[in-house]
Amino acid sequence: MAAFYAMTVPEFLGELGLLQRDVFDLEWRLSAGEGALIAARTGVSEVALQAMTFQEITPDARIMIARKTRHHCPSCPADVHRKAPSFPWMFQCPIHSIDFRDVGGAILPDILGSAHLAALQSHAKTGAAVLDSWARGEGQGAFGPVEMLLFLTTRHRRASPPNVSEQPRMSLGTRRDYHAFLTTPIIRQALAVIVPEYDHVAPVLVKPVRPGLHALAQGSLLQAFALTVGIGRIAEDPVARVIKVLLASDADGQERVKDVLRAWPLSVRRRISARLWRAERDERVRQTAEKAARGRQSHKLRYVQSHKCRYRIS
Repeated sequence: MAAFYAMTVPEFLGELGLLQRDVFDLEWRLSAGEGALIAARTGVSEVALQAMTFQEITPDARIMIARKTRHHCPSCPADVHRKAPSFPWMFQCPIHSIDFRDVGGAILPDILGSAHLAALQSHAKTGAAVLDSWARGEGQGAFGPVEMLLFLTTRHRRASPPNVSEQPRMSLGTRRDYHAFLTTPIIRQALAVIVPEYDHVAPVLVKPVRPGLHALAQGSLLQAFALTVGIGRIAEDPVARVIKVLLASDADGQERVKDVLRAWPLSVRRRISARLWRAERDERVRQTAEKAARGRQSHKLRYVQSHKCRYRIS
């Protein structure tokens, strides 16, 4: 509104008689008197003014609302700050239907690839609906985004240096120069198991996200999207997603994951326990079959090599 009147925000507040008020406080707590004062001076209805605030957001969710525009739409004026980019689960401008850009100017289709992004959109939509409902005080219960985010950001494996697939292609000399990078332990979180697409494209040194709600409050555009997809996938099938993480975890990681799961509903934990036993049994059978197959392949290779050797000698 200040930009519309070609004023700075402090100048605009001064003209309204609200010089001592912080504009961010007004966005959270716009009293009826203040709303009437602004409405009388600008002609904007009090209902429209309240719609510009975050009054519908619960106190627990306010940590995730950015004070300034988190990501930007290239078609929106730079001096116009809309509500949508303040929410970490919003990835498109609702006015122009254009992908938001991160601080470096990148968009999700460029980072993830159009095919991967299209495949993830339905999960992201589910996750965004869960987050938006919770932030507005709807659907509150014992199992919500807080518990899901704690699960997604739990360390399921011991920290380890970048593996071969995570390392860029480099010469032996370059590897010696970047020895410190190649031996830096990286925190391994459940998010990488639930959203492997994120694990494949995220820069290795910034792959870990902050724990709990801070992950969404302070994460990058890619991290926020991955977490929203993760919440969507958990909401769609919590049992299968948890079992996938437990099977990929080491012994200490399993204990950490189970510790986090104690905050989940008992009915869900019982279903996880029942299916985990069968999943572990199937995994042991699969590993035994793979080991036997490798053994047969190795025996066959030795047999072929021995015959080739005998042929050449003769």
